[in-house]
Amino acid sequence: MPGGRLTQQERQQIALGVADGLAYAEIARRLGRPTSTVTREVMRNGGPTSYRADLAHRATERRAHRRRQAAPRAVEAPTVADGRDAEAVREFEEVFTTVLMQSGMPKMMSRVMACLTLTDSGSLTAAELVERLQVSPASVSKAVAFLESQGLVRRERDDRRRERYVVDDDIWYQSMMASARGTLRLVETARQGVGVLGSGTPAGVRLENVARFLDFVSESTARAAEQARGILYVKAEPSAADGAGPAGER
Repeated sequence: MPGGRLTQQERQQIALGVADGLAYAEIARRLGRPTSTVTREVMRNGGPTSYRADLAHRATERRAHRRRQAAPRAVEAPTVADGRDAEAVREFEEVFTTVLMQSGMPKMMSRVMACLTLTDSGSLTAAELVERLQVSPASVSKAVAFLESQGLVRRERDDRRRERYVVDDDIWYQSMMASARGTLRLVETARQGVGVLGSGTPAGVRLENVARFLDFVSESTARAAEQARGILYVKAEPSAADGAGPAGER
């Protein structure tokens, strides 16, 4: 039943597909479901190495039961903020978080990054992140420190002298440039190894090939980032929502 809750049989098919090494898109196609549904189902229930249909089904039933107990107003229509369906925003935030995790970012860091990215302001304080994500201040602090080390978040002070964590268009540019610089350090190290091991040895040749490949990738990444920074960014149209709270704000 596309669009409805996954059945236990569908979860068993997902488990079989994951065990067979099928891509999430292929599993979703066989079920007649969106890829995001399968991706979210697997990632929130142990990931591809630990997903089990029976455990996932029971966990989903428990979550639904808790929601029914905690939300007696569930019969009401979803809250709409700035013309958005709050439930749709929440679902998309889960999908975006999952994709960040699949790219290699740890879970808590992915949650913070997704939360910041989906706010209209592009910035939140530590207290706001704690409230939105329902996690400890220590978890937020650790996640922000990691994201900052990757060039994905920057800090600034607002007019009340509160520290805010910010993501904007330039953050992605700075992150790509930081990645390119990190790759160049690998190039330099590999070439040092060539000198140590000898350019005519198998290991030396291997390191030289690594250096050439990464040098090309680093240069291409930096050049593409510079070009994209100048021509691809778009600006949101001014609206009554300017200066309002984040997307889907409660």
